[in-house]
Amino acid sequence: MNRILPFVLTAVLGAHPVWADGPGPEVVTPLIAQSVSEHILPRTQAFAQSATALAETAQDDCTTAQAGLEAGFHQAMDDWTAISHLRFGPTEHDDRAFALAFWPDGRGKTPKVLTGLLQSDADLSEAAIREVSIAGRGLYAMEFLLFDQPVMDVGTGARRCAVIAAVATDIAANAQAIAADWQEDFGDELTNPGAGRVYHTPPESVQELFKAATTGLQFTIDTRLGRPLGTFDRPRPKRSELRRSERSLRQVEMSVEGTQELAMILAQVNPALRTRIGAAYDQVHVLIDALNDPVFASVSDIQGRLRVEILQIQIAEVRDLMLAELGPALGVGTGFNALDGD
Repeated sequence: MNRILPFVLTAVLGAHPVWADGPGPEVVTPLIAQSVSEHILPRTQAFAQSATALAETAQDDCTTAQAGLEAGFHQAMDDWTAISHLRFGPTEHDDRAFALAFWPDGRGKTPKVLTGLLQSDADLSEAAIREVSIAGRGLYAMEFLLFDQPVMDVGTGARRCAVIAAVATDIAANAQAIAADWQEDFGDELTNPGAGRVYHTPPESVQELFKAATTGLQFTIDTRLGRPLGTFDRPRPKRSELRRSERSLRQVEMSVEGTQELAMILAQVNPALRTRIGAAYDQVHVLIDALNDPVFASVSDIQGRLRVEILQIQIAEVRDLMLAELGPALGVGTGFNALDGD
């Protein structure tokens, strides 16, 4: 992996001692530690708890627990989406993030895999489910099981309940593993970099966090909003994320909330800039609250499309502000690209 050397932004550093690469460790190390203790650990633990609750509900007879399953799904999805920008470390180990969130599914694999499971008598043990195609696992598969009528009509009621329980148990196992790895090991790896560790220096750790926040915003711009927008001549509302459960706009809201929490911690490096980033995020929330379109169905209408495009532009303004000013303030160089892995 190429690592682009950050440059010095003396106006931000003020009287602090300076590394050749950017702000000194006394500036960024507390921000890294706070990111772990106040953002990553509580958020991953919340997801582990809601995923476990969903799995426990799924052990009941799903023919009588549909309302509880739906509520549990929404809570677990809220909690996952708020940490979905943390695509490094424990979420990437054993492809956990993909096992939890296989989307976009451009070839429609998820309903095909689930139909196969529902029509068969294949083993549904925890070990067996881990060997199932990733398209048939995780929260997006659970949405089909709970909200997609064609999938819900496949197989017997007993088999559907068994598949729901198996998928929910697998979700909980991955969520618990992510939270445990952060608590037991990876939080320390990120906070205390050094020779022989995952991160060698504080600049590497802070760059990982900054990349997570900006890449999370980019995914929302390009995919959560870009896919349903399509083109002016060919909007694609049916490509909206989790439209069956009417969560498309909610996904934007929760992803923005998660990246904002992390960004506001990192932006403490420059209080004036932090205020500006906060104001830019506030405007995003105003636009979300005003957009009464949970599945982006309005993108097929000129005025509706314009409202979604304005939201997309405002999120892009937050991202651009962070790339142009917060990155340099943290010592992340101007050549850094949020999506290229550098």
